[in-house]
Amino acid sequence: MKSEYHEPVLLQACIEGLNIQPDGTYVDVTFGGGGHSRAILEKLGPHGRLIAFDRDRDAWANAAILREKYDGENKPHFTLVQADYRWIRNHLRYLHAIPVDGILADLGVSSHQFDTGDRGFSFRFDGPLDMRMDHRNSRDAAQLLRDLDVNALTDVLRKYGEVQHAHRVAHQLVDANRSRRIRTTFQLVEALRPVTPRGKESSFLAQVFQALRIAVNDELASLELFLQQTAEVMAPGGKLVIMSYHSLEDRLVKNYMRSGDLAGHENKDIYGNRTRPFDPTSNKAIQPSDSEVAMNPRARSARLRIAVRSEQVEK
Repeated sequence: MKSEYHEPVLLQACIEGLNIQPDGTYVDVTFGGGGHSRAILEKLGPHGRLIAFDRDRDAWANAAILREKYDGENKPHFTLVQADYRWIRNHLRYLHAIPVDGILADLGVSSHQFDTGDRGFSFRFDGPLDMRMDHRNSRDAAQLLRDLDVNALTDVLRKYGEVQHAHRVAHQLVDANRSRRIRTTFQLVEALRPVTPRGKESSFLAQVFQALRIAVNDELASLELFLQQTAEVMAPGGKLVIMSYHSLEDRLVKNYMRSGDLAGHENKDIYGNRTRPFDPTSNKAIQPSDSEVAMNPRARSARLRIAVRSEQVEK
């Protein structure tokens, strides 16, 4: 299957990081175009199992292609869960799949989502200001802008986009939305024009769009809830492989892998020994090579971190 979605970034490093065993059980919590899932299935034997998650209905057709090719007699078992990965524990329990041997997460937005104008994720294409990863959710980005006052929008821009002068930007958007409802991506770009820094247009717009997208999809809350469940569903020695694309995600992943705490606080037992559910394989994130970035510029910001489920929690 050649994915219509993004070419998987750091694919070989991700698959090597999972250390796939032919009869193991693995989870791809961000199925997307199925590129990572396909690579996992190619290494699984007839007793192996892959469970994938995706809340975006546009990705589901790719799952049907994989299921036809790989699921069946003498093939690994493949299941797609049409849900946010924040519910990983509940779904794995329902599928009698706990414990698993490895979990892969490729966070963020796929190239397909960015490049499909009517999804509203990119300022490069005109389309409805939507940004929903799951269309079953009722509130899109246009509705979010209508719902938030200046202070609430300031918080969103500052927290999720790290936008400079967030209050001034929020004030501009609220005023513009009052005079004319912002319903499309290009209308949003036009509304932002008076506060867009000259020479930094693309980076500024990317920050604003990122902030709204994260808020619409509650992405950081999903990541936090997911991370806090990984140790419970993972077998000792299992691998947690996570790729992120901005500092907000990477900070949470790094903190959790290093300490078992989202804020990075160390936990200790009654004897003063540090406890953590995972052991990072390296203190530094893996980054794509210059050649990979040249082939896929969107790989530039990727940061891959890998950790091993501790044999025991107490260290």
